[in-house]
Amino acid sequence: MPTIPTVTLNDGTAFPELGLGTYNLRDAQGVDAMVAAISNGYRLLDSAVNYKNEREVGEAVRRADGELGVGRDELIVTTKIPGRDHGYDATMGSAEASVATLGLERIDLYLIHWPNPSVGKYLETWQAMIALREGGLVGSVGVSNFTDAMLTELIDETGVTPAVNQVELHPYFPQNELRAFHREHGIRTESWSPLARRTELLSEQVVGDIAAAHGVTPTQAVLRWHVQLGSTPIPKSADPERQIENADVFGFELTDDEVAAISGLERGRLWGGDPNSHEEM
Repeated sequence: MPTIPTVTLNDGTAFPELGLGTYNLRDAQGVDAMVAAISNGYRLLDSAVNYKNEREVGEAVRRADGELGVGRDELIVTTKIPGRDHGYDATMGSAEASVATLGLERIDLYLIHWPNPSVGKYLETWQAMIALREGGLVGSVGVSNFTDAMLTELIDETGVTPAVNQVELHPYFPQNELRAFHREHGIRTESWSPLARRTELLSEQVVGDIAAAHGVTPTQAVLRWHVQLGSTPIPKSADPERQIENADVFGFELTDDEVAAISGLERGRLWGGDPNSHEEM
């Protein structure tokens, strides 16, 4: 079973360098997939209200405790506030609803899913999240899909720096400037769609050549690239063997030139999710 190392977030939390994306993992099969992932060494489960699987995530956590002996405190459960719940009071209610749906006593990492700037309530939402953290219902607080300007606003207005910013990040969109901002401010980068789903990324010649040079798969080469950039990728897989493959990226290291070559595939954002204009309720 692969061992996934951790880094320390700006609030002192030990945070895995690789986690499990749970989008579309639902019903009994979804729970089984998440339990398998925990059995295979995963300690970070990434969910959201809009994934409609918080109940399944909570069930997987409870099963892991009873069946695998992996205690609640060994796992980090992430969920995210949907745009329709932005605002101070709505955020409070959304967090309480998520905790009830999860069937857990707390949310370990709570993120704003999208900033939805046209609504203009992400600062108010952030203030509520800080209160939730202080009250103990939430552990770490962070954001998703925020720009450096939006992050600066949160920090300047509240004095609280997000622990995490989860963003679209893959070799076609390395987010160099945003990652530099994160490093400067002690924000952990987290990569959604780390393998650029539904694209030819894993068939790129440069990725294949680098993978062959290390005796690994193209998927492992790309996930290792994320790790060396200082980002936590959260690949999704329901297949136990694929889960093991995805997590087995800590026994080799890419050279600086190899990292640069993979980054050289940059072409830009793939799915039109510009945080300055994208709206997700």
